[in-house]
Amino acid sequence: MKVTQIEEFTKSRVRITVDEEITFVLYKSEQHKFHIRPDEEIEETNLRIILEELLPKRARLRAMNLLKNREYTVKQLHDKLKQGGYPESVIGDALDYVGSCRYTDDLRYAVNFIRNHQGDRSRRRIEQDLTGRGIERNLLEKAWAEWEGEGGSQNEQAMIQALLAKKGFDSQTAAPRDRQKMFAFLMRKGFSGEQVRRAVQPDEYYE
Repeated sequence: MKVTQIEEFTKSRVRITVDEEITFVLYKSEQHKFHIRPDEEIEETNLRIILEELLPKRARLRAMNLLKNREYTVKQLHDKLKQGGYPESVIGDALDYVGSCRYTDDLRYAVNFIRNHQGDRSRRRIEQDLTGRGIERNLLEKAWAEWEGEGGSQNEQAMIQALLAKKGFDSQTAAPRDRQKMFAFLMRKGFSGEQVRRAVQPDEYYE
């Protein structure tokens, strides 16, 4: 197998491409250790050691270290490892490892996220945020069910009123332009149009 490209990844590491298909990152000292040079053949034994022993061990440790500081969804952890230059096969191995040890749990992550933001984000906004973190729809529904089973509930109108008070907004005296601005602000927060109209335009809502 032929080394088709070597490029600098950081000051101490290089990104190596083999046969224009396999890409991975090594320290420069490891590049020399395995005798990897551009446009030259790489020994199959060395490639196997890199892809099946060296990098999987490193990726597992990297994943573990990331999870020491905070929780990640599987997608977030995948993206972090991808940024580090690990090939997909190695990333898959690392994700399987931390998953088998229960270090990653997307359902647990979603439930904790809901708990942490139940008072400052609408349900729609929470779902948008979790979807962006790689949580799938069926898992979202399970997370809401688990949270509600613990007694969790949201009062979006109370949340909206708290935001209005914080902004110093009075729906009875606000000018039409100010109402429009507040309406747009609350819609961006993910609240439903009905709930926002009820708070921002109470007279029109109850006509």
